[in-house]
Amino acid sequence: MRNVPITFPVSTRTLVIHHGSNIHVYYPQVNRMKDTTLANHIKQLIIKDTQTLINLQVGNMPSTLEEMLGSYALKNNQRKVFSLTLTNYTYHEKAAHGMTFIKALTFDLTKEKKVNLADLFKPRSDYKQRLSKLVEEQIIARDVPLLGAFTGIKPDQDFYIADKTLVLFYQLYDITPYVYGFPMFPINIYDIQDIINKDGPLERLVENN
Repeated sequence: MRNVPITFPVSTRTLVIHHGSNIHVYYPQVNRMKDTTLANHIKQLIIKDTQTLINLQVGNMPSTLEEMLGSYALKNNQRKVFSLTLTNYTYHEKAAHGMTFIKALTFDLTKEKKVNLADLFKPRSDYKQRLSKLVEEQIIARDVPLLGAFTGIKPDQDFYIADKTLVLFYQLYDITPYVYGFPMFPINIYDIQDIINKDGPLERLVENN
């Protein structure tokens, strides 16, 4: 049987960075993509963000690093929308607890680019206010413990896409105590259908065909 390159959904394999017995960072590499330029672009961005997470954990830290574990999760791999998260947990000697950071990457494979939050919505739509209201409603409904008053999301708020859901999230300590974990706010894309970019990735996920 002839080996035909697979473009959609994206095929991945797991690579790992090992250093001694206490550092293990796993991250994905895309492969078997017909468009090698796009594949290399995705690979480089994943490597860059993987290294950024490592640097966040070890930069200017006076204590000894006891453990580092990096992992990833594929959140969406359909309709030419590729979304994933990269997670890095690190524990330093004598620390009260470990620290974890998450970065997310979402790609519109049709346009061959990484997308930002603003790219998901119509130009000049007040997506920030709309999403902030939905997040605030969830904070109230779920009784999320805040460190201060909620002032709305940032224009470049962290997010990923999972099937027909846009998930906005915050880092540990950003708006909630450490013990709460990562504040995640899933938003059904049908609830924001009127403001999504008709030429963007969310529109393709809305379609039922």
